[in-house]
Amino acid sequence: MVLTFEELRKVKDSLPHGAIEHIAHELDLDVQTVRNYFGSDHFEHDNFVGAHYESGIHGGYVKLDDERIYEAAMKLAAQEA
Repeated sequence: MVLTFEELRKVKDSLPHGAIEHIAHELDLDVQTVRNYFGSDHFEHDNFVGAHYESGIHGGYVKLDDERIYEAAMKLAAQEA
């Protein structure tokens, strides 16, 4: 899946408080891995995120190799709406 960084940030911004931790727990991932997926860049613990970023319009493009985090975020965002 490919989307703009701006679109990915809108998903993150629509999440309820504590959603990053919830997603990490649900998917058995490190919390920093989930944060990095949404654009954080703290890789000191070698947290693979399953997303690749490229420069471009609207903040650039993001190619999601692993859509599990995205799908879990969309599910939580839908519940919040």
